[in-house]
Amino acid sequence: MGRKVTVATCALNQWALDFEGNLQRILKSIEIAKSRGAKYRLGPELEICGYGCWDHYYESDTLLHSFQVLAALLDSPVTQDIICDVGMPVMHRNVRYNCRVIFLNRRILLIRPKMALANEANYRELRWFTPWCKSRQIEEYFLPRMIQDLTKQETVPFGDAVLATQDTCIGSEICEELWTPHSPHIDMGLDGVEIMTNASGSHHVLRKAHARVDLVTMATTKNGGIYLLANQKGCDGDRLYYDGCAMIAMNGSIFAQGSQFSLDDVEVLTATLDLEDVRSYRAEISSRNLAATRVSPYPRVKVDFALSCHEDLLEPVSEPVTWKYHSPEEEISLGPACWLWDFLRRSRQAGFFLPLSGGVDSAATACLVYSMCRQVCQAVKSGNQEVLADVQTIVNEISYTPEDPRDLCGRILTTCYMASENSSQETRNRARELAQQIGSHHIGLNIDPAVKAVVGIFSLVTGKSPLFAAHGGSSRENLALQNVQARIRMVLAYLFAQLSLWSRGVHGGLLVLGSANVDESLLGYLTKYDCSSADINPIGGISKTDLRAFVQLCVERFQLPALRGILSAPATAELEPLADGHVSQTDEEDMGMTYEELSVYGRLRKVAKAGPYSMFCKLLTLWRNVCSPRQVADKVKRFFSKYAMNRHKMTTLTPAYHAENYSPDDNRFDLRPFLYHTGWPWQFRCIENQVLQLEAAEQQRLAVD
Repeated sequence: MGRKVTVATCALNQWALDFEGNLQRILKSIEIAKSRGAKYRLGPELEICGYGCWDHYYESDTLLHSFQVLAALLDSPVTQDIICDVGMPVMHRNVRYNCRVIFLNRRILLIRPKMALANEANYRELRWFTPWCKSRQIEEYFLPRMIQDLTKQETVPFGDAVLATQDTCIGSEICEELWTPHSPHIDMGLDGVEIMTNASGSHHVLRKAHARVDLVTMATTKNGGIYLLANQKGCDGDRLYYDGCAMIAMNGSIFAQGSQFSLDDVEVLTATLDLEDVRSYRAEISSRNLAATRVSPYPRVKVDFALSCHEDLLEPVSEPVTWKYHSPEEEISLGPACWLWDFLRRSRQAGFFLPLSGGVDSAATACLVYSMCRQVCQAVKSGNQEVLADVQTIVNEISYTPEDPRDLCGRILTTCYMASENSSQETRNRARELAQQIGSHHIGLNIDPAVKAVVGIFSLVTGKSPLFAAHGGSSRENLALQNVQARIRMVLAYLFAQLSLWSRGVHGGLLVLGSANVDESLLGYLTKYDCSSADINPIGGISKTDLRAFVQLCVERFQLPALRGILSAPATAELEPLADGHVSQTDEEDMGMTYEELSVYGRLRKVAKAGPYSMFCKLLTLWRNVCSPRQVADKVKRFFSKYAMNRHKMTTLTPAYHAENYSPDDNRFDLRPFLYHTGWPWQFRCIENQVLQLEAAEQQRLAVD
């Protein structure tokens, strides 16, 4: 009697509404799974239409095309003799559900709707779908005629059920259900389900991978069983990067680990596991077995099919592996680089244009493009034909094979140092050296004639000539003169992005890259519609602290010594006149706070959901050894005043790679007003009253001493 089963899970780089491409990637994954002997194949959440369709889920077209793809899958010889578990939206009795459709040999076995929907942070599933609330109940689902013609079934089971094959029992979880306090795998496991599957659409956030791995291993540690997790991978069409990490676990150990970041569109993991190991593991957990006798049974859909063979005594089984995690700096070097690659090839542009200032942020952005070039060269070297074909399309050269990242970088990255009379020679040199070391096509230009022309128009109309503060001007004049420089850089960036390749006789246009970090965006320390306004921003969700650690990693790993000078220099916008040829302004002085403090404010504001008073209370304890209550109050007031004053800038933020849970991105993630009472009178009065009480108590204590 067979007891060893080979199962497959995968990570697919699906793309919202790319039904043709999505179908081909699904078929390829099933083909690979079968070639490795798997009898069950699990794919990512909503893989047929792509996870990030958002309001397209309202459209009947999305449902129609999903069923058309399902019909193509059912009809394909590739899907024969393997249980296929695919994700798509399904409308049942006029209600839209996020579903798994499980089929075998042209027959649908079960449609399993998602029961707990993700509806926080970047997720809005309750906007488009309804959770299935009938626990352990199934109904009849009437199939569309195009499916009936193929399967010869009029209705199929729809609801919360499990599959009973000849040799085991299989149950489904979908993404969020693994993260809920009472996950379905608990009761399924108690009811004798031996193989649990989870189809995910889980995006990358720095330092998050361990949470996913811990949940999967813990699920099988307490209850025994085999657990398969599939995930979307790559840029699905917006700010998120889905980071794979497909896995297969059994009895608390990992048996297969998928990559977190890679340029492979299709990645399949298989493992051969012994069902008797699950049964013997569960046998000695008496508390589990006692609970199992009380659990309500699941409806079972009988499947006349076995995952194991009769004669499998000599079949080798998989061995456990130790999960290898990336450091946060490595995650930055890989995740945003893969996201950039997807954006570049799918937007059909010829490369990137980056204003390179000689500071840490734009240098980090340049390093991400260089990291992308390294990964592309590595993928081509490993035989990835899709990546090679995409590179040849991008550079418009059918015979080109990328081998040297510097050469590839020279073809797809144009960097530009935009000097003004306020720029220092040091930043100019640092930008040029870095460009030389990564191989980018570098341009140097001077914006002063354009600045003088624009300010000249103002003077001509008004008869007034604004001055910098250093020359006796007011703060309003000073700010306006800084902003006009910044905005002219944006205009020039787009002009050169559209025409610089044309001027060199090369085909195509360039995507403009922004390089404002998450902390600057949070405070609004950027000019609206300046160089922060770009097509995409790979570092817009990353803190200054993490960026510096990433740049430090690049020094050694990518052999880029120019970065040492960039790291040691003070961060500056270089928009005010130089003092004796040297920088007269620094970012932290301008902001009135350090980048380290900004990260703390950001996390408290967004992740801990603290308003001004709560933040003050938390920081009193956190900073008790370095600040008096009065100093903490002043810092909190300064932050919230500047935040409120500049919140309107968040409505124009360049779409940025989402890497931090305290991102201030107004478009999808951080839904707050952008017109505030900047004085926060009630909130600040509460803080002030608390400070006065604490100061009075301190004086009383000193008087007694």
